Amino acid sequence: MNPQLDLLFSRRSIRQYTDREIPETMLTDLLEAAMAAPSAVARDPWHFLVLRSRDALNSLAGCLPNGKMLVQAAAALVVCGDLDRAHDRQLSFLLQDLSAAIENILLAANALGLGACWLGIHPREERIAAVSRLYGLPANILPVSAIALGWPAEIKEPRTRFNPECVHWEQW
Repeated sequence: MNPQLDLLFSRRSIRQYTDREIPETMLTDLLEAAMAAPSAVARDPWHFLVLRSRDALNSLAGCLPNGKMLVQAAAALVVCGDLDRAHDRQLSFLLQDLSAAIENILLAANALGLGACWLGIHPREERIAAVSRLYGLPANILPVSAIALGWPAEIKEPRTRFNPECVHWEQW
């Protein structure tokens, strides 16, 4: 692995956190990183719900079957999209734009020394409905994912899942 890309290789899903708050300035840094992502035709269809209270984090954990780490997390971001603002009002463009923003958050969290874990909401209808209802999302806002955040209580080695069988040079 190229050491110049260590920020990428050392980004891992962290599910255990210490009991330490994340300063608001760092959360703003993550949101700025998210909104620096590319977006089809610069439509920027994203919205971010910032959760910091224990009640809000525990409630989100109850909506997401794989979100048990949220009960330890210091914060979470619910990444949402506005289909009316997506290029050509296409769900595919919305999902691509939000995925780029999510990856920026994950990499920025790693760069700042935070642990993060990406949790899927879309396309599970029951998760979309539960999160929308719980946090009062407007009808035009689609929750796509959540990101648990905290100071890591676990260390994972950098890695890649590079597989040369998945690479096709010039043609299939």
